[in-house]
Amino acid sequence: MTTATRDRAHLAATFHALSDETRLAIVERLRRGECCVCELMDQLEAAQSRLSFHLKVLRDAGLIDCRREGRWAYYWLVPEALDRLEASVGTLQPTRVALAQAGANRAACCT
Repeated sequence: MTTATRDRAHLAATFHALSDETRLAIVERLRRGECCVCELMDQLEAAQSRLSFHLKVLRDAGLIDCRREGRWAYYWLVPEALDRLEASVGTLQPTRVALAQAGANRAACCT
């Protein structure tokens, strides 16, 4: 597998992880800092099993991490993952311009 293929697969997993309202709410809450899973349950009004599923998706995508302290788990955002996402999305900008130019050229040749 090439590096570009791995990068695309990772970016797709990241977008998948962010494609759910509950997971976006988790990320939004964690932007304010580390949070105990019990606080997330209360703030998001989510059952533990449902929340655990969403936290696993975000962890598998590398967007969040956690630590255990006794019976509680504390979660936080991984800043490097957000930096990589921002850099990846930034690389899409030239593609949008190229598509607009290609669309303009196509319209000109078909008239």
